[in-house]
Amino acid sequence: MTGSMRLWQSPEETGIAALRQVSAAIPDPGDNELLVRVEAAALNFSDLLMIDGMYQIRPDRPFTPGQEIAGTVVVAGSASGFVPDARVAGKVLWGGFAEYAIVRADMAIPLPDSIGAAAGAALPVVYTTAMVALVEDANIKPGDTVLIHAAAGGVGLAAVQIAKACGARVIAAATGPEKRALVAANGADVAIDYKAEDFAEVVMAATDGKGADIILDSVGGEITAKSLRCIAWQGQLLIVGFSSGEIPKIAANRLLLRRATARGIYWDHDRDPEMVSRCTEKLIALCLDRSIKPVVSDGYGFEDLPRALEDLRASGTVGKLILNVLDGEV
Repeated sequence: MTGSMRLWQSPEETGIAALRQVSAAIPDPGDNELLVRVEAAALNFSDLLMIDGMYQIRPDRPFTPGQEIAGTVVVAGSASGFVPDARVAGKVLWGGFAEYAIVRADMAIPLPDSIGAAAGAALPVVYTTAMVALVEDANIKPGDTVLIHAAAGGVGLAAVQIAKACGARVIAAATGPEKRALVAANGADVAIDYKAEDFAEVVMAATDGKGADIILDSVGGEITAKSLRCIAWQGQLLIVGFSSGEIPKIAANRLLLRRATARGIYWDHDRDPEMVSRCTEKLIALCLDRSIKPVVSDGYGFEDLPRALEDLRASGTVGKLILNVLDGEV
């Protein structure tokens, strides 16, 4: 395809302040790839780490950040199994903050017309991560008590909705009354305000001293340490990330005394293709029957990427931050 596109680029210098908007030729897809006209691109903490040169994936600079998109197929590779004009969402290793992106066919999710681009862009990473953690790894069951940290964020709200759809009792922790109200509105049975309450004490009181069967932790630091004070017998601590910036030291004695386990949550399409396919199929089905509904903050235009990233870093937002790449609503 001929023509040029706008894209954001992280140059040799690291950090948000160094990001620049440039023009480049629209790329051509390979046989097993799709050229997608990006309508919405979602932000992740891993984007911040990659821009700062601190992520495990370190593309050669300059590069275009962005790992989660939704849009319309413009050109479909001959072996991709897709056709032009198909609506898709997908994870990309990087390159999402652009008007066009190349998506591997095996990383593309067919998107029904009833799911908008902004909601679709929230599915490939945070909702898939929450589904992998709770369903595939923790084998969540109806009646389980699940404690979800940073529950008003992208992974957190996804986990609240998925856990509730699975029949679990959900205890959600967030910061401030507005976020507490948000998690309650999205299905939390107990909503904790970090600023006003000791979450471990609330969990133990709410479970009659039993503790949480599953704890989903995307924060790290002191939150992880305190979580082991309210984990149930044979409970599971799911380590999703470290948004606090502090990698915790897990007290093995507390795991031992509760016969509990700590599990790292990490997946990719190359290592886990069948699992990812199962998860995305379940997510689409849950979206269609409205058991889950992605909560997005989509007040950012294409020009607003630096501000959106700064807002994400400040943890002052709720749900999934979405960059509207097309003009108007997506």
